[in-house]
Amino acid sequence: MPMHVGYRSFVAGIIACAVLVAADSGSSQVANAPTQKLIHHTVRVDGHPIAVWEKSAAHPRHTILLVHGRTWSSIPDFDLQVPGENLSIMDAFAARGYDVYAIDLRGYGATPRDSSGWLTPTRAADDVVAVLDWIRQRSTIKDNPALIGWSRGSMVAQLVAEKHPNAMSALVLFARPLRDTAFPRDSGLTAAPRTPNTATRATSDFITPGSISKRAIDAYVHQALASDPILAEWRSIDEFNALNPARVTAPTLLIIGEFDPFYVQQKAKQADLFMRLGTSDKEWVVLPGGDHAALIERTAPRFVQAITSFLERPR
Repeated sequence: MPMHVGYRSFVAGIIACAVLVAADSGSSQVANAPTQKLIHHTVRVDGHPIAVWEKSAAHPRHTILLVHGRTWSSIPDFDLQVPGENLSIMDAFAARGYDVYAIDLRGYGATPRDSSGWLTPTRAADDVVAVLDWIRQRSTIKDNPALIGWSRGSMVAQLVAEKHPNAMSALVLFARPLRDTAFPRDSGLTAAPRTPNTATRATSDFITPGSISKRAIDAYVHQALASDPILAEWRSIDEFNALNPARVTAPTLLIIGEFDPFYVQQKAKQADLFMRLGTSDKEWVVLPGGDHAALIERTAPRFVQAITSFLERPR
């Protein structure tokens, strides 16, 4: 059914406001965040070892859990270490008073595949719920952790929010992929392949010229291939077809880069996602100059500021 003219105008207004919010959100930056000690935990979920990484604040006020995307695990995505540059958002959040955790889903980073060889949306969401519960039990902070997902990780995070709305204090959907058609059902799948990852994949999300230094790209490629030499394999992706933003009741921040293809090509769909969220406590931020990897580019301080401003606002 085509959109009515009034609806189109409303969507255009929502998009314009989102860009203006983004311009304000970068006015205060996290600079020179010190490198914190990285701690590796193993959390057993249904008997399977799940790797969880932690960086702690000196005086923690909040907790967050980060969920990586389709191809790469948490270390290259969230703790990128580049001499002379501050691109680790784990360090940045810790400097702002957050105990920050990051999960490696099954088949990624330090978490092995399970016996099936495959990862499914439901399995990923269940593992995230278990880790949220583990964080809550060990933390001295009374509030539940906030949940932040990047790309496909944002779809997993949304699935968690729809099924377990009380498991988190807030939800952040960063670079949320949207599709014109539904995911197809699996057919004829047998053993999961073991496809080598490539440097081309590691550079594919750096879209905007000048958004990141050549040295940082080289560091990302090195760390990504070291963490994930083999591509993790997903099946039953059609489980994501059941996602319904109306079921999201946790406070939610939708955040995306100005040059991210999921924004450039799908502004109306992103606006529709925002409007259909079931919570009235929501914001939509577009990061000027950012693309799909805005969290590890020159827009990283703006990314961190937008999230912490949302998480810390009075409620």
